[in-house]
Amino acid sequence: MRVWTQSERFPDVQSCLTEVGFPPVKECVSSQEVQRSLRHVHKLLSTQETAFLHSVRSLRKKLNLLYNNTLKNSSNCSSETSICPPPNPPANGRMLGQVFKVGHEVHFLCNHGFQLSGPETRECLDSLSWSGEEPACKIVDAETHTNPTASIPISTSSPTSPAVSAHVHPSHCIESQGSMQCTCDQGYSVSSQDRGLCTDIDECELFRMTKPGRLCLHMCMNTAGSYYCQCPTGYSVKDERSCQDINECKRGTHNCTEDQECVNTYGGHKCILVECPHFHDASYIKTSPLQCERNPCVKRNKACLQAPVSFTFHFQSVLSNLSTPRVLLRVSATRMLGDTLRFGLVENPGAGLFNLQRSARLSAELILVESVQGPATLEVDVEMTELEKKTLLGRYVTRVTIFVSPYSF
Repeated sequence: MRVWTQSERFPDVQSCLTEVGFPPVKECVSSQEVQRSLRHVHKLLSTQETAFLHSVRSLRKKLNLLYNNTLKNSSNCSSETSICPPPNPPANGRMLGQVFKVGHEVHFLCNHGFQLSGPETRECLDSLSWSGEEPACKIVDAETHTNPTASIPISTSSPTSPAVSAHVHPSHCIESQGSMQCTCDQGYSVSSQDRGLCTDIDECELFRMTKPGRLCLHMCMNTAGSYYCQCPTGYSVKDERSCQDINECKRGTHNCTEDQECVNTYGGHKCILVECPHFHDASYIKTSPLQCERNPCVKRNKACLQAPVSFTFHFQSVLSNLSTPRVLLRVSATRMLGDTLRFGLVENPGAGLFNLQRSARLSAELILVESVQGPATLEVDVEMTELEKKTLLGRYVTRVTIFVSPYSF
């Protein structure tokens, strides 16, 4: 943009007259020629003044636009950083939602046996405070909960006029070119009965017929505008959709006594009292929490010598419908005293589900060959026998107990 100087805006008359070809003032000219020249000069000055005013207006317009954009950007930055203080989840319940910015909502749920008192949803307001009162979870009256004749509140709203609640709220509508366009927040859809209302999308029902685990690994619980996944007792929610077993034995949350062995299972645990076996003419002593050793036999007592030298207990947990064949454990000898080492399964009701396969010179693997539907408990004895010139040197038995989970996770 060009800014005119004083000399450029108002040149002297003589210069203008000279510019248009008028002779110097010292020469005599007619009054008509002077008037014609002055009109020409006046027209030239008016044109220059108009151009200057247009430039000033353009500059002022650009400055105003820059000022308004600066205010708008400052307002946006301020709203993005405006958050409400984190609300307190109710005792005996929990809160859904981790975004505390203005306009966002959080939802509240109560544990089993408790009922929500107060709003189910709270919104972060422009005042950086939460709407409604702080909810609480109150214990459900046992008589009302168990009495089948107790009165149950029934909704009186008709299908054509759904009640406005956390699951139904007004839609966002804009009228454009004679038609109404309505939209809803995430997790809601425009009602087929009234486009002015948004109804909650039941994601659990929507994905109910799909492959298990696509939405939730175990159980899906629908909420207003969203959903959450729930796991069975003994599991914790992992990655918001899958379930992870809680190891009560490692956490120390079990109820086993000092003389019992805590064995973790999928979804729980077992408290097992390990006792040494009973064989004719043979006695045993517990040398470790999971192993019993035979006491020395009386000389030439064949019944005692035929009894196992040691008895080891092994406990293992597996998933329901586990794919097979599956190696469960390996049994091995640290050294071989005789010239022959044999492995085998002792006949019992669960032996048909297993197979024993030699994996090395001094070891063998116990293999599950058939899938088992849980919950179930399986038991099998694995025997290792040492021989010297077909004479028995010793038998060693490992009793394997398998706890099959009710679930496949």
